[in-house]
Parts: sequence; C-alpha cells; structure tokens
Amino acid sequence: MDDDAALYLGLISGTSADSIDAVLVRFDGGSPQLLASHAHPWPAELRQRLLALAQGEASLDLDAFGRLDVEIGRQFAAAALQLLEDSGTPAHAVRAIGSHGQTLRHRPTGEHPFTMQLGDPSVIAESCGIDVVADFRRADIAAGGQGAPLLPALHAMLMARAGHARVVLNLGGIANITVLGADGSVLGFDTGPANGLLDAWCQRHRGEPFDRNGMFAAAGQPDPGLLEAMLADRYFALPPPKSTGREHFHLDWLATHPQLASLNPADVQATLLELTARSVATAIVQYAPTAQEVLACGGGVHNAALMGRLGELLAPRTLCTTADHGIDPDFLEATAFAWLARQRLLGLPGNLPGVTGARGERVLGAIYSAPPANLSNRMFSGAN
Repeated sequence: MDDDAALYLGLISGTSADSIDAVLVRFDGGSPQLLASHAHPWPAELRQRLLALAQGEASLDLDAFGRLDVEIGRQFAAAALQLLEDSGTPAHAVRAIGSHGQTLRHRPTGEHPFTMQLGDPSVIAESCGIDVVADFRRADIAAGGQGAPLLPALHAMLMARAGHARVVLNLGGIANITVLGADGSVLGFDTGPANGLLDAWCQRHRGEPFDRNGMFAAAGQPDPGLLEAMLADRYFALPPPKSTGREHFHLDWLATHPQLASLNPADVQATLLELTARSVATAIVQYAPTAQEVLACGGGVHNAALMGRLGELLAPRTLCTTADHGIDPDFLEATAFAWLARQRLLGLPGNLPGVTGARGERVLGAIYSAPPANLSNRMFSGAN
C-alpha cells in the first residue's frame, strides 16, 4: 500500500482525562491531513479513579492494576471503533492506530526514571482488527531523555516558517511550549500546570469538571501571597529539558500552601488561572524572546478568561489559536500520535533530542499486531 494513501488513527487521553480524542488521518507527502475526529467521553466513575490515581490520592494492588490496564484499553478501543463507524471507514483501510494511552505516572528523573501509560494495546488491536503502535515515551527515557514533550517534531513540520520565530502553546492538563526559532531550531518543554489544577479545584467546589469560559475564576481575584508561594516551586526555575504532570501539580500540592486557608474558592481559582498564565508567559519571554506570534492549542483555548489573561501578559506578541492556521486545536495531540505510529512503521525517529535531552534520535513505540483475518483457517488447516 502506498503510505501516502494509507489511513492512520491516533488516540490520546491527556493529563486532564476529559475525553479520549480520536482522529483519522491521511498523510500527504508526510504532512497529516485530518479527515475525521471524535471526542469519546470517559465513564464518570472511571475518570474519577484515573484522576485520583494520577494525583496520588489512591493506589492499586497488582491485580487491580492489571484490570485497570484492560479497562482503559477497552475504552480506547471503543473510541476508535466509534470514529470508524461515524466516518464510514472500514478497519482494513487503516494502516495502524497510534495509541498514547492514559498517563498515570511520569517520573523522568531520579535513579530509576520511568513513565507509565495504561490502555492495553493488545486489547485495542484485538477489538479493532488493526495493528496498534503504543508505548511511545519509554525509549526516549531509556536514552536519558524526559520522554516528553513529543509534539514539537510535528509542530515544527506543520508550523515552522524560515526566518520567522514563533511559539506553539499547548494548554492541556499541563502546559507546554514549542519554540520554533527563525534559524530552524526547535526547543520544547512543560512550563507547569494549565487545566489540571483549574479543573480539579472547580470539580471540588462547583461539582463541575471544568471552569466553563473561566467564569469561576473571573468571579474572584488573584491572591498575591498564594501566587508568589506557588511560583516559588523549584520546577519553574529548572532549565529545560524538563517535563512534569499531575503527580507533581495536584490539589495536595496546592494544600501545602498555608495562604490557601484564608481564601474563598473563587479567589483560589483566579490565582490558579494567574499561575498558569504567569508561568507560561515567563517561559515564553525567557526562551522565545524574539517570537512575535504564539499559536495556542489544547482544551485551554476554550477558557476565555485564561486566553484573555495570556493575551495581556504576552503583548505585544500576537496570541491566536492553531485554528487560524488551519489546524484544529482540539485534535492536534491525537494527530501527533497518528504521525508517531507512521514514523514507527517507517523506521523513522519520533523524538527530538534537543527537546527531550535524550542521547540521540530514537524510533519510538512498539507494534502490537492485530489477528490476521484468516488466522483460524490457518490454525486448523493441518498445516505445520
């Protein structure tokens, strides 16, 4: 099959665990063309378990861990199958699924660095009848890298312009930036929390999974003392390469700040929004001083209060979304894992060592084969 004619399917649930994003992609000369997309909701009870585990509020024994891996895999398979049904695409037309899985731990530093994404790829391959590429991050970590972020390579392919410096800002549960230099250089790292803390605080005090348009935050005022204390966290001062997740920035982390006790919930939400905006803007000013354009993607682009505050802090830089450049901001991450699956099948690297800190380029991901359509016939044909 001509690979430029092949279809790939990308799956990811990010640190916000708000949905499983699924995309169907065709590559035209290596550049992905989004054909269809689907946001698959998590069952509410399962989502709460995932968030509790990711934030260190719960733990699992080995049996429960194994069951959860399969349970998540089935949800990822359901997302892929729904996308295929909605788009009228037969499984045999899809070359491979790139599945990121659901991150429960990301510990890229220390004596034994590791990253953990669940969602059994064999379950997905068996359910969908399509080869699956998964486990994208561990090869980079084994090579001394952070295993994240992995999107900058695709950002560079899609949005770099010769002689023009710009920043791609992903506002997921965690915020990360890709600095596309005018000289062709690429830098990327996690700046700190984005939607993760905002969503968690909103869920606790409003019973709602996210702060729609930032209205909860807009009802309060940022507290300078709490903001200063949070920004003193050592993560913000670390130089790249660096990456983080919910295992660091979660509600128990927030509760370690004594200023919290005297504030009303809306003021805390306003302060968390300011934390995201300040940490992002500070990183961009420091590491992309010549960039005049910031292209935002991820769920945070729908938070009007957050985007407004970022626009103020980043001025005179232009803040827009990737939609202004023809790229759906809600499905860019899922598209990246369709692209990474293709890279794996072509034997091409998926990481950028200058971003992750790995010792060199690595082909990322492992292949989980779907059962051949004629397997049962071959098994019982009497052939040796």
